[in-house]
Amino acid sequence: MAAGLDPGRRLVSRGRPRGPRPGWAQGTGWALAVALPLGFLALLFAWPVATLLARGLLVDGALDLSGFGEVLTRERTWRIIRQTLLQAAAGTALCVVLGVPGALVLYRRRFPGAGVLRAIVTVPFVLPTVVVGVAFHALVTTGGPLGPLGLDGTMSAVVAALVFFNYGLVVRMVGTMWSRLDPRAVEAARSLGASPWRAFRTVTLPSLAPAIASAASLAFLFCATAYGLVLVLGGTGVGTIETEIYVLTAQYLDLRGAAVLSAVQLVVIAGVLWVSERARRRSEAALRLRLDVAPSRLGAADAPALALTLLVALGLLVAPMVVLVLRSLRRAGRWTLANYTDLGTTGQRNALTATVWQAAAQSLQVAVAAAAIALAVGAALALVLSRRPRPPWLARASALLDAAVMLPLGVSAVTVGFGFLITLSTVGLTASWWILPLAQAVVAVPLVVRTLLPALRAIDPRQREAAAALGAGPGRVLATIDGPHLLRAAGLAAGFALATSLGEFGATSFLARPTTQTLPVVLYRLIGSPGAQNQGMGLAAGVVLAAMTAALMIVCEQAQNRWAAAGRGPALPRGPRGPVRRTPRPDSPPAPSGPASASTKSTKESS
Repeated sequence: MAAGLDPGRRLVSRGRPRGPRPGWAQGTGWALAVALPLGFLALLFAWPVATLLARGLLVDGALDLSGFGEVLTRERTWRIIRQTLLQAAAGTALCVVLGVPGALVLYRRRFPGAGVLRAIVTVPFVLPTVVVGVAFHALVTTGGPLGPLGLDGTMSAVVAALVFFNYGLVVRMVGTMWSRLDPRAVEAARSLGASPWRAFRTVTLPSLAPAIASAASLAFLFCATAYGLVLVLGGTGVGTIETEIYVLTAQYLDLRGAAVLSAVQLVVIAGVLWVSERARRRSEAALRLRLDVAPSRLGAADAPALALTLLVALGLLVAPMVVLVLRSLRRAGRWTLANYTDLGTTGQRNALTATVWQAAAQSLQVAVAAAAIALAVGAALALVLSRRPRPPWLARASALLDAAVMLPLGVSAVTVGFGFLITLSTVGLTASWWILPLAQAVVAVPLVVRTLLPALRAIDPRQREAAAALGAGPGRVLATIDGPHLLRAAGLAAGFALATSLGEFGATSFLARPTTQTLPVVLYRLIGSPGAQNQGMGLAAGVVLAAMTAALMIVCEQAQNRWAAAGRGPALPRGPRGPVRRTPRPDSPPAPSGPASASTKSTKESS
């Protein structure tokens, strides 16, 4: 060894010496990034849900499972479980059968108006379930265009509304994967004499199977937990596990029965999330993906898929919303704006405790606060989950954390809301205005994580290593490498959080007080009140809520586009040859962004 060289000293050959790493500070930072969000979810999700379950499953402090035998031997319980699974399976099957041709047309073909058609397909996923229920009720009720068919209050109407809500989810997830499949395998099959159908069945379909399975599992999840939609549209003849939980807790105070049904729902949701996670990992393992696949021109062979997509878009997605708008402009058989002008009143016979406009302002304030909380918690979780830990035990812990973050999407919002009511009342929080933003933030956190995570996982780890080698500390690495990617996805995440919070109905229906009525709660109350004025105001309130949701999504997406186009983020750490570039690895294409690209809502949907 050359004289004067200290063998214990490390040198950087063509840059400045790397300073000592603040390992304790870095470890503390990541520990806080895990501990604070976990504490948030433990306090505001795990504790209320566990308390509600304990109320039904514990007798005098001892575990008593006799309630399972009592509840599960009721004929009504099994009828409700069958209805839930049947309508979720039917809605999922229709979404897949209709969504795969839509994915082909919208993501693998090029034609005028494709962008508009893609927007029409995507918008329903972010609409509040109460609005979707009101729109379909206006379509099938007596006096509606489909009134003579007698579909009001039937499972057929509920399944159609579920397809309306989740069709775009399947199209986006399958289409995003399809748009990146290497077309040369199909071209080779065609050159060997395979027909278009045979090439699709033997080459394309197996490649799309992971994306289809992931999309189907998420669609099933949202179909099984569409509480507000079923409550508005299903009537007394159609019920689900969620609506039955509401009936048992709110009307009969049967906490044991509600706890048993909540446990059944948790088992079903855990199975669905397991399937979705396995399918997501297979789709991320990415068969033969390319980033330079350009969509081809629409051909004669695509005519059936195009016709089916147009029929679904116009007949199933556009028609209910058009009918909702038109019926909101009519009262007593006449065209009028009275339904909208009456939104400044409390309705016929004072059906409301606040006007619709006051409830809209309240909803907007609550949604902004909830979205801010969800973004803060979700960003911290996404940063942690985006890392690829090498120790096996740490990788397993990360996978468990990933699954735990998804649980609020699957647990009944009614369970969460009622758990809030009986748990947080002991600390006086239920009387606070903040109870609504906190409850809605719990529901929105999984969507935020699923929106931010693909963008962060697309970062090549070598970029962070290069920045650290050039002397950047952990905070600067986060700001210069992760920060720009996080910012580019933040607009869409904020939009989903705002839309979810604005339309949240399940938990809010338990927690809203007369002075804190939100628009979905007011809308449901109007639709359930007698009188032409109240019914007309309910239709107009549905239009207002849909317009507010769409406007918030547009604003957030425009903000995201401006950030992506104008900002490169903070200055990169500079080395002797210039800044560290964020060049992605050619062999590691980024995963598709959005909550629909992983086991999450779109929703939602949220629900």
